[in-house]
Amino acid sequence: MSLLDRVQSLKAKHAALDAALDDEARRPAPDEVAIAELKRKKLKIKDELERIAPH
Repeated sequence: MSLLDRVQSLKAKHAALDAALDDEARRPAPDEVAIAELKRKKLKIKDELERIAPH
């Protein structure tokens, strides 16, 4: 997998987690534990993106 492929894959995962986070937050009774886990996963991906493709 090339670096570009890896970056695109991570960005797609980040976007999917963002959508899942929005979905959970819109529920009548959002699960705060699930929200925290989704945020941790998003941050991990963001950190990896910064590490492999700094701006």
